[in-house]
This record gives sequence, structure tokens and C-alpha cells, in this order.
Amino acid sequence: MFKILVIDDDPAVQILLKRMLEKQGYQVVAVSNGENGIEKAVVSRPAMIICDWLMPGLSGIDVCRYIKKDPNLSTTFFILLTSLDSVADRVKGLDAGADDFITKPIEQNEMRARVRAGLRLHQMSQDLKAQKQILEAELSEAADYVRSLLPTPMIHPFNINYTFIPSQQLGGDCFDYYWLDPDYLAIYLLDTAGHGLKATLPSISVLNLLRSRALKDLNYYQPKEVLNALNSTFQMSYQNDKYFTIWYGVYNLIKRELIYSSAGHPPAILLSENNDIQLLKTPGMPIGMFPEVQYANGFCKIEKDSTLYIFSDGAYEVTLSNGQLMGLENFIQRVQRLYHVSSSPLENILNCLVDLNSKNTFDDDLSILQIGFN
Repeated sequence: MFKILVIDDDPAVQILLKRMLEKQGYQVVAVSNGENGIEKAVVSRPAMIICDWLMPGLSGIDVCRYIKKDPNLSTTFFILLTSLDSVADRVKGLDAGADDFITKPIEQNEMRARVRAGLRLHQMSQDLKAQKQILEAELSEAADYVRSLLPTPMIHPFNINYTFIPSQQLGGDCFDYYWLDPDYLAIYLLDTAGHGLKATLPSISVLNLLRSRALKDLNYYQPKEVLNALNSTFQMSYQNDKYFTIWYGVYNLIKRELIYSSAGHPPAILLSENNDIQLLKTPGMPIGMFPEVQYANGFCKIEKDSTLYIFSDGAYEVTLSNGQLMGLENFIQRVQRLYHVSSSPLENILNCLVDLNSKNTFDDDLSILQIGFN
């Protein structure tokens, strides 16, 4: 049974509406002022409120604004009773959140029809709200699942840590690091175009594919061959038009050598103990764009106490207070400057990005891997 709250300072109107609506099978409560009306609404959460516009104390407009701001009452259908019939007055009522108007004196057939229509809309709003809550709960579970797939931080023989902030509950960034054998560590970070579930699914597919080494006869020690295989497997034409960028490297623990390859991805930043910087990147289009692309390897020696940063473009596509994007060069300079500030450079970098960001959330998924080589 739908609950309807009537708010009107005229006892005759209260009696008329209460009798008429109860005959239609609704549960009706009537009060004489806005203050009591708000109290009743908060407690009973009616499906509909029929409220007089002009009353002593709080007006119908005041009551409407309060009701529509309350998340628990936002789907309540609000009808204003009014003798005012100008366009300006109706605009004012709509701006306050009113869903419908009924002009006094009340015509009962019109009132019954508008109440039925309003309650249908209220029920639709309730159904949509329930579906939204179910969807949000499922997305939250999916986000927890994605986070559970990410590797745990590593302390020995490397110090590996990361930050991962999707722009939505689910994002297109994904990364992993794991031993190919006791001497070789594979490291990669990928960024799928777009956001949300459609971007997450390809990322998880790549992670599971690489982690399980499901691509047969592939030399996982050769980054260019891994990227070539991924490009053959994940062409846009049969991956919902989704492409991704990736940086993939393999580190030889004994020789202290890093071999790497990238596909349209930002360069990794290698900082030495004395703050010398190398940008590690090879030419290559994003994975999935063109089937004939061939990728190349890059090589470098890793000095003792060096640190490698691998990141997605969300780390530098940060909107500053002047409306401009921070940009890659600016980001690299800040990473280099913050590198020796404290024992937690990754935390300092993230705090810097949060402070620089002019918005409450990041526009793009943000991932940064920090690998400290002892």
C-alpha cells in the first residue's frame, strides 16, 4: 500500500484529500504545516507528498527543497497545490524539485489521475534505484576481485611497491611481476583504452594469459616476442575495438641487465642513486591496432640502488588549477625531484599528484610501479 503525506494548513483540504485518497486504497497522513510535514516524511518515507504552496512558516517550496535534498526521500513524488498559475511560479516550483502541480480549487478526477501517474513514476524510480544499488554492489565485488589479482608488494631481492587508483570502480590499468625462473623477473604494466568494465575485461584477460603462460611456444624472456604475440591475439577487430598500451620488461638478477619493449606506452623512468635519469621506451604502436606491427627490444644495465618507475598516462594527464594538463615532461621532473626527498618517494609522488589535481577524482586510471634495485 502506497503512503501519501498531505501537508496543508486548510483543514477542509486535508479532510477532502484524506477521504478521497483513502477510498482509492492509499494510506494517508495529513498535517497542517511544513515543519510537521518534514518530520512525518523523514519517519514514514511516503511514496508521495501533496503539499500546499502558501502556508505560514515553511512554504511548500521550502518543504520541497528539503525533501529532494534528502537521499532517502529523493524518489518521493512531490505535488504542489497552488492557486498561483503563472509560468514564473511554475518554473520556481520545478527548480525547487516539484514533480507536478495541481491548481486550487481541486478537481477530484484530475487529482486521482495525477496521483496514479505520480505513483507509477515513483515506483519506476524505486525500481531503478534498487537496480542501481545491485549494480554498484556487483561492481564493487568486481573491483575487489581485480585488486585480488594484483601482485603483493615485494621486499627481497627487490623492493617493489605500487599505487593503483581507478578513475571509476573498475579501470583499464593492470600490472604484474613474477619470476620466470629464479634469476629472471618479468615486469609489465598495461593501460586499456577507455574506463569501466569494458576496459577491465581485456586487462584481466592479458594478466591471466601472461601469468599462466598460456601462449604456447612463446619465449617469455624476450619482451618483443611477448608484445608480438599479444598483438596477434588481441586485435581490435575481435576485441570490441579495444586496444591497449603496455611496457614489458625482464630483469636478469645475476647480470643486472634489463631487457624491455613497449607498445605505445609512456617511457619507464630509471633513476640512479646520484639521480641520473634514463627514459626506457622502444617504438611501437599500441597492441591491437595493426596486425603487421613488429616490436623491438631495448637493453640497459641496472646500477646498484637504482629505482625504476613504470606508469600509465593517468599519472601525468592530471588537470591543474589553470585548466591545463600537467604533461609527461612535468611529471618526469617531479618524479626526479621527489626521488631523494624521503624514504617513501612513491607516497610523495602520489601526494603531489593529489595536490596538483584540480578535481575531486582523477580523470583517468592512475597506476605507478616502483621497483627498487638493491
